[in-house]
Amino acid sequence: MIVLGIETSCDETAAAVVDDARRIHANVVLSQIAEHRPYGGVVPEIAARAHVEQIDSLIRQAMAEAQLKFSDLDGIAATAGPGLIGGVMVGLVTGKAIAAATGKPLLAVNHLEGHALTPRLTDDLPFPYLLLLVSGGHCQLVLIEGLGQYRRLGTTIDDAVGEAFDKVAKMLGLDYPGGPAVQAAAEAGNPAEIERIKLPRPMSGRAGCDFSFSGLKTAVRRLLDNNQGLRAEDVAAAFQNAVGDVMVDRAGNGIEMAKSFHPNLSHLVIAGGVAANTHLRQRLTTLCQERGLNLVAPPPGLCTDNGAMIAWAGVERLGAGLYDPLDVEARARWPLDPNAKPAPFAGKKA
Repeated sequence: MIVLGIETSCDETAAAVVDDARRIHANVVLSQIAEHRPYGGVVPEIAARAHVEQIDSLIRQAMAEAQLKFSDLDGIAATAGPGLIGGVMVGLVTGKAIAAATGKPLLAVNHLEGHALTPRLTDDLPFPYLLLLVSGGHCQLVLIEGLGQYRRLGTTIDDAVGEAFDKVAKMLGLDYPGGPAVQAAAEAGNPAEIERIKLPRPMSGRAGCDFSFSGLKTAVRRLLDNNQGLRAEDVAAAFQNAVGDVMVDRAGNGIEMAKSFHPNLSHLVIAGGVAANTHLRQRLTTLCQERGLNLVAPPPGLCTDNGAMIAWAGVERLGAGLYDPLDVEARARWPLDPNAKPAPFAGKKA
């Protein structure tokens, strides 16, 4: 099976071609960082317009790199949510048009499912496994038990960790996007000065594995307001250390919860844009070694939003006969686990 994947849920326009032998024939991603940098964050209207302008040429490029015609495809996968609804609609409508014109099945993919299934593309990982999904819009611990079988164990009760990185970077006068900028600055931090900076570890030590980052952002803001002489590099490192401590604490609880359902659980997966952070990967590697698990982290290019993960999710769904009608709707919110209880203060982010 060969599937074209289209991803337009946020600020990357992406198209890829993947087959059921886990070969990535093409994976083209066009970032909109330059368009959004002046605003310090993603502007939905700008993102949607950029998708409209670029999607056709990216799909043509992906098909050319794969050396395939549309008639060679077995399915068309497109992100149908969650995400910025204007962008989601651009990719989904494009996918519908190609499916209608070629007579190929349409596969409306949950963007989060794309991240969740990526380790099966990169590492041929069997079910079940525990997923730590960390990105600009999401921070969740989800037990991946099978295709379409997702049990959410914890989620953020306020803000996502990627959003926290972006906001802290902006406070420190660092570049956008914030995740890579904070990591780069932290590498130049002075260990002695970092030790003197005291920041909270929200939710650490509590039962369960929910997350919270709003108070940590506020603490950084107050720290900067009351200490004008602090170096951005030292604050960035202190913030990154705090995030690492929170992740280890919450993921540790998540591992125990997951093992109560699957005692032989052997893998923790980290996915999403923040999964590219090397400090976080190192901390979770140590945690897994202590708990007798293996950490699986896809290559950085497959952690951030991309078309290959959508194509692969399409391959899995196509193999299971899970096609979608051409009138399937785009969804701004689409939880992986529809049965999960609403998280306090999290609204529909969960």
